[in-house]
Amino acid sequence: MRNQGYEWNHKRVWRIYKEMGLNLPRRTKKRIPKMPRVPLIAPTQSNTMWALDFMYDTLHYGRPFRTLNVIDESNREILAIEIDISLPAARVVRTLEHLEEIHGLPQAIRLDNGSELRSAIFMGWCEEKGIELKFIQPGKPQQNAFIERFNKTYRHEVLNAYLFENLREVREITENWITIYNEERPHSSLGRISPRDYRAQAENNTLGMSA
Repeated sequence: MRNQGYEWNHKRVWRIYKEMGLNLPRRTKKRIPKMPRVPLIAPTQSNTMWALDFMYDTLHYGRPFRTLNVIDESNREILAIEIDISLPAARVVRTLEHLEEIHGLPQAIRLDNGSELRSAIFMGWCEEKGIELKFIQPGKPQQNAFIERFNKTYRHEVLNAYLFENLREVREITENWITIYNEERPHSSLGRISPRDYRAQAENNTLGMSA
C-alpha cells in the first residue's frame, strides 16, 4: 500500500481488516461422504430379472438408428437386439411379446427412465403381465451395470467395428454375433462357459433339486 502512496501504518490496516471481518477463519466445506458402490448380484434363475436399454449409432452416411437390447441378468444371455430407425413404446411391447413366446416373461425388468419406458403403453402392458419395473435413478447407469457392460461389448465388437451401408447389414452382422455370444463364447463371470450352457446347467440343477 505504501508503494501506491498510502501512509497507513500496519496497526491501522489491521484494525480496519478486523472491522471488516476479514480476519475470521474461512468456513471449510465438508466433503459429502461417498456411498460405497454395492455391486449388482446376478439372480440364480432365468427370467428372474431382465435388463433393457437403448443404444444409438449411425449408418456410414450419417443416418441415425437405434437398438433395443434385452438380456437376462442371471446368465447374460442376449434375448433380443431390435434395430430400427425408430423404436417407440409399441415396438418395445411387441418385442417383449415375441420374447414371451420363446422364453416366457421375467418377474422384473431393470431399465432407465426413457420416455418410451415411462409411457402408458409400456407400463400398462407390464402391469397387465405382472412384471415389476425396476427403474434406475437418473444419471446412475451403474445401477444397470449388467447391460451397461454388455452395451460396451456390443459397441466395441459390432457397432464401432463396421461401416454399415443399411439396416439390413446391421441386423445380419448383429444376428451372427448374437449366436456366437450366446452359444460359443466363454464368459469369465459364468465360469468360462457360454450363456446358453450356463442356462442349461442352472435348469438341470433346478430339476435335480426338485426331483
